[in-house]
Amino acid sequence: MHAIVDAPDATHWDEVVTRLGYDHLRHTGLTWLADAGVPIDVLRKIAGHGSLTATQRYLHPDTHKITAAGAALTAHLSALRAPRSLPGPTVLTR
Repeated sequence: MHAIVDAPDATHWDEVVTRLGYDHLRHTGLTWLADAGVPIDVLRKIAGHGSLTATQRYLHPDTHKITAAGAALTAHLSALRAPRSLPGPTVLTR
């Protein structure tokens, strides 16, 4: 059985960013991971942040994600407001 490897800490991440030559990759990389569905608590561990608030400051959702969120809310609210069909009349016989 293989040992589970911990996610890289912030120091390791910074080294990777420096070697690649990208100044804003830390923000971009965390945003890409978030857009891919990685939970924020996992992002916090990868970045080596002490709090979720610190991690949230690094996330910059793109316009498409914001628009999609608005469309999802509109669809949800429309479904809640849609008229529901009433059950037919009940006929009692003796």
